[in-house]
Amino acid sequence: MDDYLKEVEGKRLHDPLIQKNGEPARQIRVPGPLIVGAGPSGLAAAACLKQKGIPSLILERAECVASLWQFKTYDRLRLHLPKQFCQLPLMPFPSNFPTYPTKQQFLAYLRAYAEHFELKPVFNSTVTAAEWDEGCGFWRVKAVLNCGKLGLKETTEYVCKWLIVATGENAEEIFPQIEGLEEFEGPVVHTSSYKTGGVFRGKKVLVIGCGNSGMEVCLDLCNFKASPHLVVRNSVHILPHEMLGRSTFGLSMCLLKWLPMRLVDKILLFVSHLVLGDTARLGLNRPKLGPLQLKNLSGRTPVLDVGTLANIRSGKIKVRRGVTRLSRCAAEFVDGSVENFDAVILATGYKSNVPSWLKERSMFSEKDGLPRKQFPNGWKGECGLYAVGFTKRGLLGASMDARRTAQDIELVWKAEDSALMPFTHSSVLPQSRLQTHD
Repeated sequence: MDDYLKEVEGKRLHDPLIQKNGEPARQIRVPGPLIVGAGPSGLAAAACLKQKGIPSLILERAECVASLWQFKTYDRLRLHLPKQFCQLPLMPFPSNFPTYPTKQQFLAYLRAYAEHFELKPVFNSTVTAAEWDEGCGFWRVKAVLNCGKLGLKETTEYVCKWLIVATGENAEEIFPQIEGLEEFEGPVVHTSSYKTGGVFRGKKVLVIGCGNSGMEVCLDLCNFKASPHLVVRNSVHILPHEMLGRSTFGLSMCLLKWLPMRLVDKILLFVSHLVLGDTARLGLNRPKLGPLQLKNLSGRTPVLDVGTLANIRSGKIKVRRGVTRLSRCAAEFVDGSVENFDAVILATGYKSNVPSWLKERSMFSEKDGLPRKQFPNGWKGECGLYAVGFTKRGLLGASMDARRTAQDIELVWKAEDSALMPFTHSSVLPQSRLQTHD
């Protein structure tokens, strides 16, 4: 595998094959699965495959592993769940890591994971199109390699029997449609660009979105003497970070082994009321469905409180209903009130970008870019297509997908081992019919 990877990793800036018209300069047959994305999901899939003796190739659009964690998360971020529920397959977290590792500790773990399994993604390589070729029985994946500061781009077509989509649920930011947003003269920042509340010290900040990110950003702003106003548009479940001396997630998983989900939800809500009080009095109404049922049916994650509620009670964080419009320096709310703000932070989440490049439409929904089949059946499609990390169950769900995918591919790999010998880009294959998405 190293021989054919040299063609890609060499980044020959003066190679005449680097074309300007967007057509593939070469075609490369990948003997094993091709994995799109070098985040935790892609790394987990590659490691599980390697354990079974199956080589794989990872394409990553950024210049490092776990680019979302590296570049699009705030400084104070910690894993919301205990480390035993977040470790990737085959390699636990270091024993000296805390129960809830920091962002930097998690990144160090992922880099060590890639090094341990000798995973070498092709960085700066953006997949622009992928299509199943019925004629030759392979996937054709077109990727554009950014060849450095000179701005040269090299287009390569990869041909593979298996395609593993590991770009995740959080590939692109969601920007809400709010009237007047473009008119607002102060900073408008998505949480993907937010690092620390230090730049907002003493400012009055409107935070739109009340998930875990929105809640934590408000807490961070308070720590820097800012005045955050949290926009809560929908009902939300807020649970204590820990219950009865255990993590809320760990307790839930334990109870689910013995009790039905509906009963576990009642226990969680009862304890939450004892610990947190009636959140509705703070303007945070709970959904009708319990937190686990809601997560199971819609993927909506409950918020784990890390101190934000105390600041809401004290008045340091103001809870507001929906925003109707923004103006140059103010926001108008659904109750008709108008207030001035210095900045707006959009904690409105992320979405999948799979529909922008994957031409296959039966496995992934064009609407939200997620598998059409519900968990736990969304990991496998047709013609060797797999999804890792789209379960809306975090790192634990991604690890489950990675193991299942590797086990499934292993069955075919062993049966067809003799037919999977790599061939060079000069081998005769039908011309590609891929078209890059606009």
